[in-house]
Amino acid sequence: INAEYLGRSFLTRMDSSSSRVFRVVTRASQLAVVQTEYVVDLLKKAWPELSHDRLIITRMTTVGDQRTDVPLAVIGGQGVFTKELERELLGNRADIAVHSLKDLPTINPPGLIIGATPIRAARGDALVLNQRLDGNTIDTLPAGTVIGTSSLRRTALLKRRYPHLVFKDIRGNLNTRLRKLDANEYDALILACAGLDRLGWGDRISQRLAEDDFLYAPAQGALGVQCRADDTEAIQLLSRINDDLTNLCTQAERAFLRTLEGGCRVPIATCALVSADQKSVQLIGQVWNEDGSMSVRGDVSGSLEEGASLGVSLAGHLKDNGADNILREVRAMLAAIGHTAPTRPLPGTSVDPELTNNNTTTETETATETGANSTV
Repeated sequence: INAEYLGRSFLTRMDSSSSRVFRVVTRASQLAVVQTEYVVDLLKKAWPELSHDRLIITRMTTVGDQRTDVPLAVIGGQGVFTKELERELLGNRADIAVHSLKDLPTINPPGLIIGATPIRAARGDALVLNQRLDGNTIDTLPAGTVIGTSSLRRTALLKRRYPHLVFKDIRGNLNTRLRKLDANEYDALILACAGLDRLGWGDRISQRLAEDDFLYAPAQGALGVQCRADDTEAIQLLSRINDDLTNLCTQAERAFLRTLEGGCRVPIATCALVSADQKSVQLIGQVWNEDGSMSVRGDVSGSLEEGASLGVSLAGHLKDNGADNILREVRAMLAAIGHTAPTRPLPGTSVDPELTNNNTTTETETATETGANSTV
């Protein structure tokens, strides 16, 4: 069994005598709640014998949700939306945490695993236009068009290809970003297709950018369902909602990111192109410097079952071709603006399960209720 992913269906039957209630923790944003309710619904369908009152959703506001006044790269990038949820698991105050997998650091804290990666949503990015620019594509936008994005990856990629466009940081949930777009604060946004689709807002998408051309963030569009490594009942519960294809592709993508020692702070992108028979995969990867003026791109191919080893191989190929120099420049830039180094301890170091954060708030509901009133 893979050390990070234990989602294979190796256990098939819940203990019929158990009446345990599973506490599912999530961020309080509307998208996070929708994603969590989707996972809970998958669990109900996978385990018909599991009564609905045995799945309880707890919502939390994380530091990443609160600090919308500064770019993600400054407050820490990857991990700022997940650390508080991991503390709940490690402190035995929750049993399952639902994350956007791209937000989850590539090294689990000791004691936690990814128990399942359900079937993936759309992986790529979307161009969303202010109505004044309706009918345009990314290639036809006029000079000076102001595009909002919070991603260094998207900014670097687009600056390199479209130097005549203007890129401006934007934070906040999807509702807030779309409201700013409609208020003419921005001319266009670049957003993940998955979030818009999951919220039922796919009609706002002006153009779905080609995944193998506009590479996406590692594991974008996938969910990571985390639990404690010693919680055999939770592992068993999650085993039926794992999707093997999503699992293997995201293993490769996240291994690529991990080997490059990247995260949300660093412009790193990938794309896994799977063969029609789902036996082989071409893994493409690319890194940029902050302004997109330097870039290294490469690809490797192999059996899909190779999973993480393909990501390690691709990262090595890019390092051999200068990626390390580019990433060193990006890290120096981030250090200069006040943020340094990894958001996750290196393998083998300890994580205090009772770390506290006074900015964390929680709200609990049963899994049978809807997320209509969730904090957005």
